[in-house]
Amino acid sequence: MPSETALKHKVFDLALAEEGRRKIDWAESRMPVLMELRDRYSKTKPLAGTRIAGCLHVTKETAVLIRTLIAAGAEISWSGCNPLSTQDSVAAALADEGTSIFAWHGMNVEDFYWCIDRTIDFGPTMTLDDGADLIFTIHKRFKDIAANVWGGTEETTTGVHRLRAMADDGALSYPVIAVNDAETKWDFDNVYGTGQSSLDGILRATSVLMAAKNFVVAGYGHCGRGCAMRAKGMGANVIVTEVNPVAALKATLEGFRVMTMDEAAPIGDIFITATGMKDVLVERHFESMREGAIICNTGHYDCEINIEQMEALKVSKREIRSDNEEYTMKGGKRIYLLAQGRLVNLAAAEGHPSEVMDMSFANQFLAMKFLADNKDKLENKVYTASKEQDQEIATLKLSTMGLVIDELTEDQIKYATDYSSGT
Repeated sequence: MPSETALKHKVFDLALAEEGRRKIDWAESRMPVLMELRDRYSKTKPLAGTRIAGCLHVTKETAVLIRTLIAAGAEISWSGCNPLSTQDSVAAALADEGTSIFAWHGMNVEDFYWCIDRTIDFGPTMTLDDGADLIFTIHKRFKDIAANVWGGTEETTTGVHRLRAMADDGALSYPVIAVNDAETKWDFDNVYGTGQSSLDGILRATSVLMAAKNFVVAGYGHCGRGCAMRAKGMGANVIVTEVNPVAALKATLEGFRVMTMDEAAPIGDIFITATGMKDVLVERHFESMREGAIICNTGHYDCEINIEQMEALKVSKREIRSDNEEYTMKGGKRIYLLAQGRLVNLAAAEGHPSEVMDMSFANQFLAMKFLADNKDKLENKVYTASKEQDQEIATLKLSTMGLVIDELTEDQIKYATDYSSGT
């Protein structure tokens, strides 16, 4: 059972702390941008006096962000944003270092929201969210605390969509920065991070050969594109399903077969959902899938696969290996569900590589600093991180990679804005 000390923390087992520290140390060696920001701002403490409640996957990379926020002067209270994504050794290491953290792998839904409530208890001045569950909980059940929050950030596409809808309804009580929409986040984390880590999760849970498999990707946004790219690189025959004609056209021109899920279901070997929408895979698809089909999800919530309908169709179920459940259907056909329909890259693997989270979490850190610097100056709406922030992070990343790029001359800058120049 999770250990608890005066509600300062609640984690699975503090004895795992040393293992967690080694993982965090490894991540720090792969995240030079965030480490540079830590070195710079540990001296000036721009976050002194801030109280940050965080609700984000408890991974070794997240621990590097937490350590950096603390080094810059912040007080922290943290929970995981998914019941299956917490790395227990990392949570133990953070608790052992004195961080207020409430997270363990495999919690139920009641525990999940209990942990979020505990992070709100200390009266945050800012929130850092992934999926917006923390923000919604504050707005729904802690309105008195919401009045004292300066602002928040949101890490993922699903959360940003929910918050923009909330802002459109005039229901948002404090400003939120859509960190997900920073180019150095979505065009790297969502594509290269999700693609690699999702394939990693599938392989850890199945150990199947990817080459020659019909690999069905539902949704060709940034995450779906990353999954399609990596599956193709491993020799899979990639099929894309979409509801957006522009996205479907992009997938077609990038060499992928495009069809409806009804058409893909009978021929797919591996299915991954990456849409942010519910009921992408439903009863009729399960019924038409071939023997041995593997299904998983890499969207934030587990509603993309209708597991209730899958349960209703089964005659038996067993865990055949870690993060892999075998459903035997009427007639004897077997379908394999990975990671209980949760994010396969975090539930069955370790999430995105540290190198790509370096930029995402640098965005989170600088967004927190921006909110602290602009306390009481922002409207209650969703903001996008500035282009200047993107440029700063990209420049730092290139520098840490030992890369130098060209610069425009003064004459070129003048030419770029001289509308009178012609042929």
